[in-house]
Amino acid sequence: MNPPLWQMKKQMAEIGHRIWQKGFCAGNEGNHSVRISEDRVLCTPTGISKGFLDADDMCIVDMDGNQVEPNPKGRKRTSEVLVHLAIYKKRPDVKAVIHSHPPHATAFAIAQIPLPEGIHPEAEVFLGKVRTAPYATPSKQALPDSILPLIGPETNTVLMANHGSVSFSFDLTDTYYKLEILDAYCRVLLLTKQLGSVNQLDKGQMTELLEVKKQFGLPDERLSCSKEGCVGSENQPFLASFPVNPTTASCDCNGGEASTSTESFEAMVQAITNQIVDSMGK
Repeated sequence: MNPPLWQMKKQMAEIGHRIWQKGFCAGNEGNHSVRISEDRVLCTPTGISKGFLDADDMCIVDMDGNQVEPNPKGRKRTSEVLVHLAIYKKRPDVKAVIHSHPPHATAFAIAQIPLPEGIHPEAEVFLGKVRTAPYATPSKQALPDSILPLIGPETNTVLMANHGSVSFSFDLTDTYYKLEILDAYCRVLLLTKQLGSVNQLDKGQMTELLEVKKQFGLPDERLSCSKEGCVGSENQPFLASFPVNPTTASCDCNGGEASTSTESFEAMVQAITNQIVDSMGK
């Protein structure tokens, strides 16, 4: 049985406060929703900070985006509700959607660097593969159109190029968890860049992790090819962003073996030496 409508509105406001407190949305950015019936969706209004939401601010729309009930405060539904509705239509199992601008994840979306795989177990288990949709103008039909091709039966998060992210799941709390894990993972990746080295899980480690994930009731299509090294096949743009290509033991995304070659280490030392010499000459 679904919780009473007033309780769902209250939870919507509370999640908005969490999003704002985490710094995932500034000003009146972002929006979230809950599907309350086959043809009705509860969504946040436009033009208000998520930190100032209360239950009476929420709007109800039909599956075409029409606001079907008057809001007691005169609020209008979010202008980006079309993204939410498109996801609900494609994935009937989804009951909640959060669109936000988490800063560390949005940095990857702006740089259009694919999120690397096979690095952090929690990200692999709870997010899986996260793809980036091409840029589309906010509030236009082109935005949901850009996202839908990337949403498969196991997808729960998509990055939007030069924009932000959208997460979705079976309820609002779990959807919020996806958002929080996404930005935490991206923050760890950026800290890793500062350290200058990254260790990637090898094919055996990744396969074992995906098997554990399956035991949790979270299927992942990559399990069928992880032994062949398919996980991490798009990691190169992230690795190439390091001043020196990381040399820690890692899976070779082209199907080779792990490597910590002397040549790579010497190249790293030489690059650091060159940087020091250059700085002394200035």
